[in-house]
Amino acid sequence: MTPWLASALMPLFRALDAETAHGLALRALRAGLAGADRSPDDPVLATTAFGLRFRNPIGLAAGFDKNAEAVEALMRLGFGFVETGTVTPRPQQGNPRPRLFRLEEDRAVINRMGFNNAGLEAYRARLAALPRPLPAVLGGNIGVNKDGAEPRRDYPALYAALAPVTDYIVVNVSSPNTPGLRDLQGEERLAEILDAIAAVRRPGHPPLLVKIAPDLADEALGPVVEACAARGVAGLIISNTTIARPDRLRSRHRAEAGGLSGPPLFARSTEMLRQAHRLSQGRLTLIGVGGVSSGADAYAKIRAGAALVQLYAGFAYDGPALIPRLKAELAALLKRDGFASVAAAVGADAAAPARSMAG
Repeated sequence: MTPWLASALMPLFRALDAETAHGLALRALRAGLAGADRSPDDPVLATTAFGLRFRNPIGLAAGFDKNAEAVEALMRLGFGFVETGTVTPRPQQGNPRPRLFRLEEDRAVINRMGFNNAGLEAYRARLAALPRPLPAVLGGNIGVNKDGAEPRRDYPALYAALAPVTDYIVVNVSSPNTPGLRDLQGEERLAEILDAIAAVRRPGHPPLLVKIAPDLADEALGPVVEACAARGVAGLIISNTTIARPDRLRSRHRAEAGGLSGPPLFARSTEMLRQAHRLSQGRLTLIGVGGVSSGADAYAKIRAGAALVQLYAGFAYDGPALIPRLKAELAALLKRDGFASVAAAVGADAAAPARSMAG
């Protein structure tokens, strides 16, 4: 099967409830039913970020493959990198179902999964068993359990456990679905976590990134950037899902609790990228995520300051055929504007005057 045929079958999955369809999609990927994109990437898409080489800047965001069950199959679809997780120290069921909702009229998703995952032991074993070298860069996203969490203990332990089996590791302090988690984005508490991780980091260990929320207040972004830059963090992922509900949402599910992702998040997360790019002044590498479903969307994130871009809702709606199409569109846009590489376009629009992210 080809990625295009797999995408053509997506409407059949949408006849099922969202979480059941997601589970079936992972099973199909593991079985090799989604095909592979064997076309070579345009050389203009190759890039380097936080010391790692990426064949293209398009990645899959955390949350799609929480338990690292379909890593190779996802990489074969043409992603430049795949971020697995979020994984917690102990297995966790997450919140009661239903907890995943399609907002089809808005091409958006609301989830309140609650870090459902099989736990660190199973996750790490799957990553360790993967054949190397992998065809794309591998990321791991780490979080804490809902009950009994001690962030200054748990995040360093997770980092140390995954350091031998991942290319980069992301501290998730921004999911809206674990009570109290977003409080860890505060400058003092984030600094404590990063200092604790620094104590277990060794030369050659993977780059450390932090994923932040789009609902972070404007005045709080600068302290987060400074806390990260001062503690050897390689980059920020901007952004996680939002608890905001724009008035323009049309779906009957628009009032469901949880984090909203997809096009309604695009403007807010992209403006946050611009601000973070200006504030970090090259000290942090930024990954842009939120509402990317075309080459133009990815290009806008890059011009706002993202060195890399991630997909989630767009991939869930359009399936595997989205990836080669998006890469072709992005390459064409870079060439149209005279950029010889992705890196040359990073931050091209970030010098625009700051605007409020409210609303």
